[in-house]
Amino acid sequence: MFLIFLRSLMFNVLFYAVLVCLAIVALPTFALPPRAMLTVAQWWAKATLVLMRLVCDIKVEFRGVEKIPQGPLLIVAKHQSFWETFVLPGFFDRPIFILKRQLMQIPVFGQFLVKTGMIAIDRNAGVKALLDMTRRAREAVRSGKQLVIFPEGTRRAPGAPPDYKTGFAQIYSSCGVQCLPVALNSGLFWPRRTFMRYPGTLVVEFLDPLPAGLPKDEFLSRVQTAIEDATGRLVEAGRKEQEQLIGSAPSYAPKGG
Repeated sequence: MFLIFLRSLMFNVLFYAVLVCLAIVALPTFALPPRAMLTVAQWWAKATLVLMRLVCDIKVEFRGVEKIPQGPLLIVAKHQSFWETFVLPGFFDRPIFILKRQLMQIPVFGQFLVKTGMIAIDRNAGVKALLDMTRRAREAVRSGKQLVIFPEGTRRAPGAPPDYKTGFAQIYSSCGVQCLPVALNSGLFWPRRTFMRYPGTLVVEFLDPLPAGLPKDEFLSRVQTAIEDATGRLVEAGRKEQEQLIGSAPSYAPKGG
């Protein structure tokens, strides 16, 4: 475990060093179309995948990439780690996120979010915020963009009981496009609230798309069942691999509620 600690420390130093360098490189892109800035962000994601493999012995596997539809789309993904927030966009042509408004106030980073068209929401504004978010999401998707949503609203540890909100179903109904569910086990290897990075095979699985126009209750049920079943399978496989590699699954990853 001490070796994992040293690898994690080295990884984080390199990770933030790369981030700072690319942030400097990205400054001229504020005067260019948003695609230029997204390209630099993709460089960061690709560099991170290399560092994960070389420093932390974390392999990354993407399954079901061939299932990703072209054009406007709603992506509903499991959220266990900071990792997927900057890696998932690389699979889509014009990705945008719904995120909390406070992130827009971070110097430079906030301007990046504004420049790339991310949708900010004030979580304290209640129904008004939901209506505004839905309107902006509908306009963005109908213009050909791909909207990425984390339906639980925040990161959940692997094995924690699901906590799906219902607002994303309203966005689905309003946008009138296909929905791509995404399962993953990133929290086993890049857990929340710690700098530790654990070895193994991180898997992202793009599942079968759901058609537009499903009734709200059916949509909610099908999305949650698809994501949770696949995520449970990926987490179980990841735990078994970690037990072989380091003797046991780290304690941050609960086996139940």
